[in-house]
Amino acid sequence: MTSHPESGVEPRIDAAEVPEPGAVTVVVPTFNERDNVRELLRRITESVPGRLPCEVVFVDDSTDDTADVVREAAKDCPFPVTVLHRDAPDGGLGGAVVEGIRAATSDWVVVMDGDLQHPPSLVPELVEHGERDGVQLVVASRYAKGASRAGLAGGHRVAGSRVLTWLAKGLFPRALRGIGDPMSGFFAIRRAAVRTDDLRPLGYKILLELAVRCGLLRVSEVPFAFQERYAGTSKAGIREVLRCLRHMVALRTASPAARMLVFGLIGLTGFVPNLGALWGLTQLGVHYLPAEIIANQAGVAWNFLLIEGLLFRDRRRHRHWADRTARFALLANADLVLRIPLIALFVRELGLAVVSATALALVTTFVLRFMGTEALVYAKKATQTTEGAAA
Repeated sequence: MTSHPESGVEPRIDAAEVPEPGAVTVVVPTFNERDNVRELLRRITESVPGRLPCEVVFVDDSTDDTADVVREAAKDCPFPVTVLHRDAPDGGLGGAVVEGIRAATSDWVVVMDGDLQHPPSLVPELVEHGERDGVQLVVASRYAKGASRAGLAGGHRVAGSRVLTWLAKGLFPRALRGIGDPMSGFFAIRRAAVRTDDLRPLGYKILLELAVRCGLLRVSEVPFAFQERYAGTSKAGIREVLRCLRHMVALRTASPAARMLVFGLIGLTGFVPNLGALWGLTQLGVHYLPAEIIANQAGVAWNFLLIEGLLFRDRRRHRHWADRTARFALLANADLVLRIPLIALFVRELGLAVVSATALALVTTFVLRFMGTEALVYAKKATQTTEGAAA
C-alpha cells in the first residue's frame, strides 16, 4: 500500500501506474466547513493533479460562507473547482453526494469529507486500485489490516460506528459482501455503475445506499488512517445515528414482501398499547365493549406512528398528514367490521371450525389492510402520477 504525507512518508504513485481512463472527480459534501476547505484544496493540489487529471465538485448545504470561501480558494487551484450550493438539503449529506455524482464528468468519482479526516493523498491510489483490479467500487476502510480509526473522537463514536457496521452487514450480507467498512464516507466508484435516479439517500451513510441500490458491485478495499478533524466540530450525533437506522429500515423494506413482514411485526406491537388501554379503562369502570373500541384506537395510533416513522417515511409527502391519518384509521377499524362476516362466511361456505376460520380471517384482513395501506394511504395521488409522467 502507498504511504501518505500525513504519516511523514511521500507517496510513490506514478501517473503511468494508473491505466486510462484515470481521470477523477472528487466530490466533497460540505456543511459549515469554511475553516477546512482551503487546506483541503491545498492538499488535493499537492497529491492529485500531478498523478492523474482531476476536478473537484463541492456540494454545499452550509448556512455560513463556506461556498464563498471555496470559490475564492479555487482561484489558486490548477484544476476545475465547482460549487453547487443547495438551499434545500434534501437527503442530507447523502443527497449532496448524489448531486455531486450527477455533476461529475470523469469516469471515476471519489467521495470524501471536507474536514480532512480523509487524506487526499489516497485519492490516486483508490483510482489505481479500481483500474488495476477491474472493480466498480473501492472503499477506503478504517477496519482493514493496516488501517487506523484513531480520528474517531471518543469511545462512544467508535462503539457507535462498530454497532452500525455489524447491523448493516447483518441486514445486507449479499450487497455488502467484500465491504468491511460500509459506514465509510471515503470511497471511489465508477460513475457508470451509479443509477442516480434509483437512489433515495437519507443522512450521511451514502456508501450503504450505493452498495444496496446499485446491485452487486465488484468491490475492493484499501486500508487508511482515519485522521483527526482539521478544524471545527463534528456533525455526527445521535440524530444522524437515528437517521442511519431509519435508512437501513427503508433499504431493508424496499421489496413488498419485506414491507409486509415489517407491517405485520409493527401490528403485533400494537397489542401492547391496546391491552394497556383496555385494562386501564376497565379498571375505571368502563364497560368492556366501549372500552375495547376505545382501546383499539390506542393500538391504531401506535401502529400509525411506527409505520409513518419506519416503513413509509419516504412516501409521507404524497398526502397531507391529516389525510393519511384518517385513511389509516378507517382501514384499521374496517378490519374489525370485516373480520366477523368473514369468519361466518368461512364457517358456512368452507366448513371450517371457528378457530380455523378466525385464523384465516385474520390473515385475509391483514393482507387486505397492508394492500389498502400501500394503495390508499401512501400511494401517490393520481394528479402527482400524471404530472410525473408528463415531466
